[in-house]
Amino acid sequence: MEKRVSFADTKEAVAVLGRNDEFLGLISQHFASRITARGTEIVFDGGPQEVDNLIRLINELIYLYREGNPVTSHDVKYSIRMILAGQADFLHQMFADTILVSARGRHIKPKTFGQSRYLDAIRRNPITFGIGPAGTGKTYLAVAMAAFSLKNKQVEKIILTRPAVEAGEKLGFLPGDLQEKVDPYLRPLYDAMYDIMGVDTVQKHMTKNIIEVAPLAYMRGRTLEDSFIILDEAQNTTAEQMKMFLTRMGFGSKMVITGDITQIDLPLGVKSGLKHAQAVLDSVPGIALCTLDESDVVRHEIVSRIIKAYEQYGQK
Repeated sequence: MEKRVSFADTKEAVAVLGRNDEFLGLISQHFASRITARGTEIVFDGGPQEVDNLIRLINELIYLYREGNPVTSHDVKYSIRMILAGQADFLHQMFADTILVSARGRHIKPKTFGQSRYLDAIRRNPITFGIGPAGTGKTYLAVAMAAFSLKNKQVEKIILTRPAVEAGEKLGFLPGDLQEKVDPYLRPLYDAMYDIMGVDTVQKHMTKNIIEVAPLAYMRGRTLEDSFIILDEAQNTTAEQMKMFLTRMGFGSKMVITGDITQIDLPLGVKSGLKHAQAVLDSVPGIALCTLDESDVVRHEIVSRIIKAYEQYGQK
């Protein structure tokens, strides 16, 4: 059977099919049907079920583009995988789940099944652990959820923190004021905030103490209420530090703890507070332990291969 899908214009066709039909080539590798692109139209000729799958695939990519997102090779490959697995409905649900629009006009949303589960866990639970390798969006999505919560007045403050392991938390020995001392260790958090909320907005909120970025050592002795609190690089906390942080939780607050247990920088013999928390808090109501893996990596596809290679080597 033959069916066709029309694009709004040539710009949309190029965005969905890729420059020089790069994405169309990826699609053709996974389907036996004949696929022909003609200007602002694409024609499918093949078995009924496969043609229907192809139409659903193209329509989902068109939807993603029209929602304000640049279509990437990752989006195309992941969409193909979901369509072939019979999970087209979930794919649409994932593409429709916009957390917020960034300062640059980009719609921030989950790009994988694991990321979608992670966001659902944050929405449903007071405390969520996001555990997984680099590039899975653990921190970025947590910051996006924090920005959403602040914008919608669900919280009054955002608090971002990391353990400054490289400085041994002995920040007093470093030159400069507090901000100059901790900035190198907190830079990834600033970068995420700037990208999502814009530099001017973040700096204005920091001046008013609505956004606070501080090393973990400065959380001790506080009770954090009506706040969205993110602990990043949690694999580098000790068990004592993790307990201290978790017990800072106050009324009206939400916590997200992110980390990668394969990249622990603690001294030999010191147990990671993140690994310890996984064992201790596994069945505590209101606490979600969400694990992401290499299939959720949304950076360059070679990052997934690197992570997988290291995992396989470690198993040997």
